[in-house]
Amino acid sequence: MSLPLPAAQPGLVDQFGRRIDYVRLSVTDRCDLRCSYCMPEGFKGFEEPEHWLNFDEIERLIGAFARLGVSRIRLTGGEPLLRRDISGLARRLASLPGIDDLSLSTNATQLDKHAQALKAAGVTRLNVSLDSLQQARVEKISGRDVLAKVMVGLAAAQEAGFTPIKLNMVALAGTNDDEIDEMVAFCMARGFVLRLIEAMPMGDTGRNSEFLDLQPVKERLRKQFNLIETALPGAGPARYLGTADGRFNVGFITPMSQHFCETCNRIRIAVDGTAYMCLGQEEKFEFRPLLRGGCSDAELEAAIVGAINLKPERHEFREAPHKILRFMSMTGG
Repeated sequence: MSLPLPAAQPGLVDQFGRRIDYVRLSVTDRCDLRCSYCMPEGFKGFEEPEHWLNFDEIERLIGAFARLGVSRIRLTGGEPLLRRDISGLARRLASLPGIDDLSLSTNATQLDKHAQALKAAGVTRLNVSLDSLQQARVEKISGRDVLAKVMVGLAAAQEAGFTPIKLNMVALAGTNDDEIDEMVAFCMARGFVLRLIEAMPMGDTGRNSEFLDLQPVKERLRKQFNLIETALPGAGPARYLGTADGRFNVGFITPMSQHFCETCNRIRIAVDGTAYMCLGQEEKFEFRPLLRGGCSDAELEAAIVGAINLKPERHEFREAPHKILRFMSMTGG
């Protein structure tokens, strides 16, 4: 007598058994900043606008992902608020059946102009990049004097009712690592979630960043602020510590010192419709030719399943730090 087969796991599952339910969608590779670990000053290699997926193509592609089990979308860039009518796109994606969580990553320099519209459109959460609380350091890291604009944007986001708002701080040895405690205090006082991120060797800019191992930082903050293991809503890779009363949480994104590849649930889609299966590998699939070639919904869904099967087991940032030539802004944040 044969035993019954186990039930098939629903949704998109890669060849290593990981369920893929999260897509990070870049809507532009342009940015108004030039952060030292992301995009070099003077960079000119931007994608031609005619190669960008238009809103109809984006909606169709994300709709196909949603039918296959993807429920979480994050709008990224570059700087996504530079894409014209970004709130209109957000509204279209938020209304797709199956999409339960629509979030957005931003540097917040334009956020004061968009916060209310994004909230009304259905964006549920915001991640804001902020690597320092010192004007001179922000200017050094980002290439622009924008700290005051970011603060105005954060205030506008809180006024619009966004919660939680997560602040992403790329921790750089010798640049801003002495500010971590100050950033903790800032987030505690204002109700933000802090996320500390290790720099990754993406292109020359990433390899030239001052890598900081966050494991000792995590243990120091655990003891200093009496933090305990916790979890927060979201699909990302951060491991969180928080206060016992839940009023403050800090996440650690550690692709270098403690990778999280075994639980990776995401892919990234660049502005031109190229899906990258891993930040630290070259496997990719181009959806734009299909979308502009008149493919059927069935063909599009079959292509998505095939693309997910390209996803590698893990990155090789440690073993092959010079492998990835593309910059972070080209892949999508």
